[in-house]
Amino acid sequence: MTTTASPTSLSLASVTLEVDDVASARRFYDAFGVARYIRLRACDAPSTGFRGFTLALTVSRPATVDGFLDAAVEAGATVLKPAAKSLWGYGGVVQAPDGTVWKVATSEKKDTGPATREIDDVVLLLGVEDVKATKRFYAERGLTVARSFGGKYAEFAAGDAFPVKLALYKRPGLAKDLGLPADGGGSHRLALGATGTPFTDPDGFTWETAEVPATTPA
Repeated sequence: MTTTASPTSLSLASVTLEVDDVASARRFYDAFGVARYIRLRACDAPSTGFRGFTLALTVSRPATVDGFLDAAVEAGATVLKPAAKSLWGYGGVVQAPDGTVWKVATSEKKDTGPATREIDDVVLLLGVEDVKATKRFYAERGLTVARSFGGKYAEFAAGDAFPVKLALYKRPGLAKDLGLPADGGGSHRLALGATGTPFTDPDGFTWETAEVPATTPA
């Protein structure tokens, strides 16, 4: 059941990935270099096909994109889209052993320096049925819209305590961008930590009360 919260009650405080094997997933995310952005917990809920979301890393240059993707593959990730130049820059997509899809990209097409392990932005992209309706749903609960492109995309500002931004994209478009079929069912294998009352959004993504500081590593 969806609970209506007060207009100023909501901010994203944590992102929890639900995985079959916590220890194995922790080793992967330590090697990948993103452990501080996510939490892990055991879950065996059925999940098939596209889970309806991705986590996207924005970095400074192509060499850094390659470095993160190579680290992910060496730790056991599967390449969904090899790194390549595009109209918007350079990037690639991998799927972690636990099933979570990660995109790493930069707006730059040429290297202007050596690779680093620095991440400029992390965005949790939810694939939704109706971007306008879901954007309104979250705005009414206190999230601030930072960018919006009609019914195609919406991005909310990150809170002060947690660096991950929340964004919305049409589910078929998101799946296509990741190199996956849009079909999928069962659990999203994802839980979002909130500063307000727990609720479930129109696309079945669950928010729960954050229990620990968001800066604690996974």
